Amino acid sequence: MAYKTDIEIAREANKKPIQEIGAMLDIPSKHLLPFGHDKAKVTAEFIRQQQNKTNGKLILVTAINPTPAGEGKTTTTVGLGDGLNAIGKKTAICIREASLGPCFGMKGGAAGGGQAQVIPMEDMNLHFTGDFHAITSAHNLLSAMIDNHIYWGNKLEIDQRRVTWRRVMDMNDRALRDIVTSLGGVTNGAPRQTGFDITVASEVMAILCLSNDLADLEKRLGDIIVAYRRDKSPIYARDIKADGAMTVLLQQAMQPNLVQTLENNPAFVHGGPFANIAHGCNSVVATTTALKLADYVVTEAGFGADLGAEKFFNIKCRKAGLAPSAVVLVATVRAMKMNGGMSKSELGSENVKAVQDGCPNLGRHIENLKLFGVPVVVAINHFVTDTDTEVNAIKEFVTTQGSDAIVSRHWEFGSEGSKELATRVAEIADTGIANFAPMYPDDMPLFKKIETIAKRIYRADEVLADKKIRDQLKQWEQQGYAHLPICMAKTQYSFTSDPSRRGAPDNHSLPVREVRLAAGAGFVIAICGEIMTMPGLPSVPSAEAIHINGAGQIDGLF
Repeated sequence: MAYKTDIEIAREANKKPIQEIGAMLDIPSKHLLPFGHDKAKVTAEFIRQQQNKTNGKLILVTAINPTPAGEGKTTTTVGLGDGLNAIGKKTAICIREASLGPCFGMKGGAAGGGQAQVIPMEDMNLHFTGDFHAITSAHNLLSAMIDNHIYWGNKLEIDQRRVTWRRVMDMNDRALRDIVTSLGGVTNGAPRQTGFDITVASEVMAILCLSNDLADLEKRLGDIIVAYRRDKSPIYARDIKADGAMTVLLQQAMQPNLVQTLENNPAFVHGGPFANIAHGCNSVVATTTALKLADYVVTEAGFGADLGAEKFFNIKCRKAGLAPSAVVLVATVRAMKMNGGMSKSELGSENVKAVQDGCPNLGRHIENLKLFGVPVVVAINHFVTDTDTEVNAIKEFVTTQGSDAIVSRHWEFGSEGSKELATRVAEIADTGIANFAPMYPDDMPLFKKIETIAKRIYRADEVLADKKIRDQLKQWEQQGYAHLPICMAKTQYSFTSDPSRRGAPDNHSLPVREVRLAAGAGFVIAICGEIMTMPGLPSVPSAEAIHINGAGQIDGLF
């Protein structure tokens, strides 16, 4: 049976005017700033008016460690939201915006797939409402003002060797990772080594996604550490006097975007921080607004539960005062087989033993999620090649872990395929049995926080960090940053720092090779292993297949 591509399905969707979608959440038309007919921003004034309303129930969708087989976390998020609406639950979806880098690179878009998509798919995966461009501009304005300050006399006595603020662009371009700027003579400034990161790795992106409003945004932007003096005292963005202008550039970008699913249900799509160098969740303002307007809000966190869910709980929920009612953990038969030792080329054939051998990875994530006091439902994202015997092997395993595993066929059938999952998730959320708490208190020492995550989530025996790193953490504690949570930057493919170690490994050490202070975002980044903040394109980038066809439509997006 031949299936239509995601973009073909999205193109045939029966979209409703965005004002009708807003009306489903009681958002008046005057508080929607339309971008065309099918997407709009929600005004800050309307958001302020909702503050005293009671919150709906928050449901997190996360996943096992990602594999090349694909898990379908965003697709499941959309499918679950549609399923909840189909069984009569007033539900909104909250997901991240797509970066141009992976869209033209290897990963593809971020709007779901099959019959569980957010639309307009082409706009969402390209320029959308311009938020990423605004973030890029605000970030690079700060870069320009730093270099300009140095050029015009350097009153702040910035040590040019210790300028930590790099530039960004929303594209994969390995040639820009390490560069030398200001070549060409005195009028261009003093040459120095620097580089570019991708926009989603910008601290400005993380700040926008954690800020409550424009005042909070401006304060956080001012708190960004951009450089150091020779005595190693920090220089802040507010010292450069860039925070006000950066806030102006981000004023509209702070307003969450409202779109719709294929089944015309409301979806907020806002922000897109990296899930390793940052916290990998959509914006606080989108999530908190959705919770005031809907009875259920389904959101997702980037990568596997060991990264995305841990940061959702320990960073986003802690900072925004959120308390999820349930967690949906996405797994697939194909991914279990890969964790069980099969290669991608072998996944089409039935292999129950490989499924069983791969289940410990799923079990580890279930255990970890329960540590936060939130009930877990496993969603088996169904692929057409799955056999009943393989599916039952996962169900039986999950039962031994004290959770339910439910097959969801949203990719193929939309809400008709996710009603069973939606019914069970709503039942659990409605019981109120969740007793959420972050994994560590604010006043725990920074290195102890790193150890807590490493030992309890990754099951590491120890954290390896030299004296220089430990001293740096102590210095930040003395400077008033002891209360900050930890943002772990490590490979998404394994519980360890080695991407090749699948399953649920024990008896390993976690090496921390660097720590960074994101003072504006409000977390300390612990870098474990090699983390790329400016990806490169693959040998055959997706961009090669993207074009406009004879009918004036975009082809090749996926």
